[in-house]
Amino acid sequence: MHYYIITGSSRGLGQALTEHALRQADTTVIGVSRHATIRHERYHHQPLDLSDMLAVQNNLHKVFPPLPAAASITLINNAGVLGDIGYLGEQPNEHFEFVLDINLIAPAMLMNTFLSTYQGLNIPRTILNITSGAAQRPVDGWAAYSASKAALDALSRTAQKEQDLRGSGVCIRSLAPGVVNTAMQEQIRNVPEQKFSEAARFNELHEAGQLSEPAAVAAKIIGWLRQAAPLPAADPVLRLSELPD
Repeated sequence: MHYYIITGSSRGLGQALTEHALRQADTTVIGVSRHATIRHERYHHQPLDLSDMLAVQNNLHKVFPPLPAAASITLINNAGVLGDIGYLGEQPNEHFEFVLDINLIAPAMLMNTFLSTYQGLNIPRTILNITSGAAQRPVDGWAAYSASKAALDALSRTAQKEQDLRGSGVCIRSLAPGVVNTAMQEQIRNVPEQKFSEAARFNELHEAGQLSEPAAVAAKIIGWLRQAAPLPAADPVLRLSELPD
């Protein structure tokens, strides 16, 4: 059985990834989110609020059960938040803690526990961090989000180098899925331009039907992960457009 551990599995891209993975008869998914929205015999829900660091620390062991018969194990750190859009100097300080906890600190703890729990297994083990193109360029109003995703890219690169030096065989990648039609995009379209200068462009993308649908993005990602040698890359940080069709 191939096991996927997917955060943010209750909606958006996370739900699409979960549903697509479950279409494979040899796959079981452990979904990590606050609420369960999927019912399936091979789906196991682990309730967890990734913004609650104490709860994360106390419950991580439940996310990664012993899997001695697994054919492969994949962690997808998909859960993420944009937070309130607005400029530095115009935000409450708690905003930065909230966004970085969910987008960076929780994924780092999940990666750390995954690597510790499943070290030494002679099976394919993969960590896929869902990042953003905003990690690579400044986007006004998105400072906390952009910074958290840039740090997640750096964490992925560093962790992959460490695993290579250890010769563990663990594969770690960070993937920007592009502009996906999720609740986050709806949030972006409703922000005034004085808080986000690119608001009009994102509205135009939506009106022109240029947003990718979660199901299509999920199908491409899961198909890529299931390849016999799924993740060859000179750089662990990738864009969806770089994946094979």
